[in-house]
Amino acid sequence: MNQTNAMPEAGQTQWLKKYYLVRGAFSALWMLAAFNAGAHTMAAALLLVAYPLWDALANLLDGQRSGGLTANRSQALNVIASLAVTVAVALALPDMHRVLAIFGTWAILSGVLQLATGVRRWKTSGAQWAMVLSGAQSALAGGFFISQASAAAEPSVATVAGYAGFGAFYFLLSGGALLLKARGR
Repeated sequence: MNQTNAMPEAGQTQWLKKYYLVRGAFSALWMLAAFNAGAHTMAAALLLVAYPLWDALANLLDGQRSGGLTANRSQALNVIASLAVTVAVALALPDMHRVLAIFGTWAILSGVLQLATGVRRWKTSGAQWAMVLSGAQSALAGGFFISQASAAAEPSVATVAGYAGFGAFYFLLSGGALLLKARGR
């Protein structure tokens, strides 16, 4: 990590607490909206495009606040991948089989990149085990999405909602772990 651009450790930990809790809350709200959107509605389409766009913006902001994207290559790559997925999903709609295959590929790639970010941060920020687990589980979910994309059953936005729910759980868990770590000092 480029220490000249990085925040002091206390500031970085404070930032990560807020960042993880906001990401967790967004994912939880997105999941609830997805379960209530209906299978083939404009709301479902907007949610499917918004999710990777939000991920790109969140990774961009976090990368910039954590020493810059040059020092955080896994997040820089995640920004690019998430923006590409945003466009790909918008172009693939309304074909939910293609959308699910795109989400699956993205879940694998972004999971590996999130895992790399968590491992990199483990020594400096601590409490990253949930982010490492989340990255690994994302990669596994991606494989499941890809296999479901070729199934006869028509996927819907609700198919992705469970994935967002696990993301919410892990982000909230990470934010909570950092809160507990700070209280223990």
